[in-house]
Amino acid sequence: MKKDIHPKYYKDAKVSCACGNTFTTGSTEPEIKVELCSKCHPFYTGKQKLVDTAKRVEKFQAKMDNKKSVAQARQGKKVKRAKRAAKKAEDKK
Repeated sequence: MKKDIHPKYYKDAKVSCACGNTFTTGSTEPEIKVELCSKCHPFYTGKQKLVDTAKRVEKFQAKMDNKKSVAQARQGKKVKRAKRAAKKAEDKK
């Protein structure tokens, strides 16, 4: 086996989560920072939590809200035809 090709192994590597939870484990890195751990992950907690760093969820919700507002402002064919017919009836009088 070749010497000095393997990284140094830290038996007490400190892992810190974004929720504030910290614990130790073995790793080749002395300190690890993570976004989710077993204390805050939805699979382990049973609570739904949206984890989105690129703001994809907010963009999607904004897009859907915009579509709803456009759909409410849009009129159907029957409404348009009724308005046209009413306008023609007025013009004939």
